[in-house]
Amino acid sequence: MASRIRLEDRECPLSTTVQHVGEWWTLLILHDAFDGYTRFDQFQQSLNISTSMLTARLKTLVADGLLERRPYQTNPVRHEYVLTERGRSLRPVIVALAAWGNQHLAPEERSMVLVDAATGEEAEPVVVDARTGRRLDDSEAFVFTAGPAAGPGMRARYAELGRDRREPAARPHI
Repeated sequence: MASRIRLEDRECPLSTTVQHVGEWWTLLILHDAFDGYTRFDQFQQSLNISTSMLTARLKTLVADGLLERRPYQTNPVRHEYVLTERGRSLRPVIVALAAWGNQHLAPEERSMVLVDAATGEEAEPVVVDARTGRRLDDSEAFVFTAGPAAGPGMRARYAELGRDRREPAARPHI
């Protein structure tokens, strides 16, 4: 698949992530994988997706290291698609997207909700800073800034926004 990343965004983690998971079918396939689907026919039936589109999306997910293709039958050979560790690490993102969608619906309009598996109580997903436990949806308290690998364009972007708040790494004394 041709890259859709603009030249100036190549070092932006959001742009590179969207290249991997931003396609409509990709997110839905991953959602099904989180629900335990592993086989081609399960994905196809659940999503009502064409064979060619599903084949292409699964190949991309395998190439990107999000799914692993494993044989589950030898005669004839059949494969299943299992989430890798990298793929499983996307679950919070999928949960957050679904929660955002539900947040804008009346409770009776929600076709799917996240619940505690033990109690059945509806969960209220939020994204928090692991170090402090503070919610990250406060755009005044948490902002992006240039990271250590940022190139001149990224550094200029955040300098213009007045967000060059990170202290440079301490240099060792020789």
